[in-house]
Amino acid sequence: MRSADEVLTAARLGDEDAFRTLYRDVQPKLLRYLQVLVGADAEDVASDAWLQIARDLSSFRGDLDGFRGWTTTIARNRAMDHLRRQQRRPLVPVEDVAERASLDDTAQAALDSVSTGDALALIAGLPPDQAEAVLLRVVVGLDAKSAAKVLGKRPGAVRTAAHRGLRTLSAQLDAAPLPVRTPSE
Repeated sequence: MRSADEVLTAARLGDEDAFRTLYRDVQPKLLRYLQVLVGADAEDVASDAWLQIARDLSSFRGDLDGFRGWTTTIARNRAMDHLRRQQRRPLVPVEDVAERASLDDTAQAALDSVSTGDALALIAGLPPDQAEAVLLRVVVGLDAKSAAKVLGKRPGAVRTAAHRGLRTLSAQLDAAPLPVRTPSE
């Protein structure tokens, strides 16, 4: 079995199985992040991002955490481009676009007690900077430094936004807990 760094190196050199492994690791987290940014268009934006990722992968330098940050930055840029295009040419009424999220053990416990959709909806209700910090730290799994690079902020600002967002989520769940869903639902 290859290490994560070996898989990344193999993917950079054109190994399709290695690329598939990276995709399977990153795509679910990236998709949840994009769902909060662009709503129902997340799959389309993710597809655009993966086209660029596949095209530019051979030039990427770094480890697996750096790769996750790099892919998230590409996806975020595609999402912002998508939102700008929508603002310029709204062809149909735009659905409610979810906002962004926050971080911490409290957050993970709260998120574990609700469905993914409910958790993303709660995160989307946070102020945008907090929502995005929570998404990057908790959902995508980036460290503060990588998340800060994606957002163009200082790591301390990302940690603070994530902490505030998680505190808000915890307070919301304490005030009005969502029903816990069982696997049969």
